[in-house]
This record gives sequence, C-alpha cells and structure tokens, in this order.
Amino acid sequence: MDISTFESEVSGENGVVLVDFFGQQCPPCRMMSPILEEISRERSDLRVLKIDAAESAEVSMKHDVRAVPSFFLYVDGQVKGQFTGARSKADLLTWIDENK
Repeated sequence: MDISTFESEVSGENGVVLVDFFGQQCPPCRMMSPILEEISRERSDLRVLKIDAAESAEVSMKHDVRAVPSFFLYVDGQVKGQFTGARSKADLLTWIDENK
C-alpha cells in the first residue's frame, strides 16, 4: 500500500479505523490475526486495516513503525492512540473503546 492509498483508506475515512502493521514471519502478529478477524466481524462500528510493514515500507516509515505488530487507532481521520506488541482481545477492545 502506498501513501496516497493509505490516506484515502484511513485519513479520509470517517469513523473508527484500527490499523495493524504486521510482519509475515512475526509470531505475535500471527497470534493477533484471529483476534483482529473476530473483532472485525463483531464490531460494525470499527474497520480493521492490516498493512504488511515490509511491503508498505513508505507507510511504515511515515508512522515510525520500528517493531511489529504496531497498532494505530484512527477516529475521523486522526490518530487517537497507538501501541506496539500483542494484547488479548479484551485488552485490545478496552484500549479501542478508551481511545475512540
């Protein structure tokens, strides 16, 4: 994904978008994948966008992603929170709800 596509997908989007910067060979990223899929199915008020950090290096650099998984929460096009590392589903949902 390039910067312009990212901008149109996230920054120009109204509502809540959770961006997951992941790596293909990253065990914590693979652990988070089914959690994110569940959240995406369960929460109609939230859009989950997964970005391969290596394949989208320009976008990763713009966000200063230094480790994966890294999560950014956008609300109406603005970053409202970020963290790096794996979390439980409950912790992730609490973080989302506290920051949106």
